[in-house]
Amino acid sequence: MTVLLTAGAPSLSSAADPVFKEVDGLVAVEAEHFVEQTLTDKRAWHLTSTETTPDITPDGDPPHVAGASGNAYLEILPDTRRTHADKLIRGTNFAPEAGGMAVLKYKVNFSTPGKYYVWVRAYSTGSEDNGLHVGIDGEWPETGQRLQWCQGKNGWRWESKQRTEKQHCGEPYKIFLDVPTAGVHTIS
Repeated sequence: MTVLLTAGAPSLSSAADPVFKEVDGLVAVEAEHFVEQTLTDKRAWHLTSTETTPDITPDGDPPHVAGASGNAYLEILPDTRRTHADKLIRGTNFAPEAGGMAVLKYKVNFSTPGKYYVWVRAYSTGSEDNGLHVGIDGEWPETGQRLQWCQGKNGWRWESKQRTEKQHCGEPYKIFLDVPTAGVHTIS
C-alpha cells in the first residue's frame, strides 16, 4: 500500500472538506490541500503557483512551477540553509526531531488498515535542502522520520528513502506509516 504526497488528481471529498480517500491500498494527497498548518513561528509552508509567489526572504532560488503538478507547490520559507556552508540552527532552519516545526496536516479516510509506504515528490536545490518527516495521528514513528533526497537536484523527483547511520542518502523501503484501523486519520 502506498501514500503519495503529490500534486495531481487525488481522491478528495471536496475542496471545502479536504478528506483524501484510500482506494485499493493507494492514497494520493495533493500537498496544497492541507487542513491545518502548525508550528510556524520560525518557518512555514507557502504556496507558489503561476499566480502566486511568496514574498518571504531569504529564498535563495527562483520559483519551480515548471514541472510542478497543477502548476503549484508548497515551499518552506525562510530558506536559510541550502548547503553545508549555511549555518545550521537547530529549531530554526533544521528540525532533527520529527514534528518540531512547520507541520502540515492532512485528513485521510482509510478503508484498509495496514502498512503504507510513503513517497513524496519534491524539488531539492542543495545538499541541505533535502529532507522531511511524516507522522500519523500526532505520532512520529521512527519509520516516518528522515525522508531524504540526495539525487536529482534542481528538478522534481519522487523519493522514499530513509536517512540512516548506515546510509546518509537513504535506504529504500524504510519510510512507511502503519495505519491501525479503518477510518479517518491525520497524516502530518
